[in-house]
Amino acid sequence: MIDFQNVTMVYDAGNRALDSISLHIDDGEFVFLVGPSGSGKSTIIRLLTAELIPTSGSINVNGYQLERIKNRSIPYLRRTVGVIFQDFRLIENKTVFDNVAFSMRVVGASAKQIKKRVPYVLDLVGLENRGRRYPNELSGGEQQRVAIARALVNNPAMIIADEPTGNLDPVRSYEIMMLLERINALGTTVMVVTHERELVNRFTKRVIAIDEGRVINDGMDGYYIHEEN
Repeated sequence: MIDFQNVTMVYDAGNRALDSISLHIDDGEFVFLVGPSGSGKSTIIRLLTAELIPTSGSINVNGYQLERIKNRSIPYLRRTVGVIFQDFRLIENKTVFDNVAFSMRVVGASAKQIKKRVPYVLDLVGLENRGRRYPNELSGGEQQRVAIARALVNNPAMIIADEPTGNLDPVRSYEIMMLLERINALGTTVMVVTHERELVNRFTKRVIAIDEGRVINDGMDGYYIHEEN
């Protein structure tokens, strides 16, 4: 669950990235967060993972009150939120299996837990036969699936996908979105952060549009966003 109430974020240089925004996302929803470059999308991601603390307002993520979260609680918050990045961020000298297992080792999972969980997640994302491969032996779409598996492996309540199809062709982009739909159907909350109008319009999902740090549209009635120059 995500709940923003009158959240404002002003950076040290005086740039107002978010201007008193409020939004609520229930457990199990699939939501697109859209907006042009500089609209505040990246700031929202950084707030959701407690990389930033809001200047004012309140943020609740999966039961954690982020405007007053203590440093010792941040790792536990982040276990509930899996983040998928546009540039994949895979470790080149580790196999697919070890890239995914790394996320479990960081949180102290046992070898037995890793041996059981990693193959399950690789199968879920369609990479059951790629565990011994290295990232440079995979296509872009396969690398993105590894990134999704890594985000899923600790069984987070929520997945945030930051421009997950930005480096992929239209066919692979659609496949990744279908995979995220499947993950959502299993009960995981999914937020896809993007500026790709055509991709969003192919799916009937809730769309939260922001521009200049404000929510300008929120609903199921289409994708509203200013065109970028």
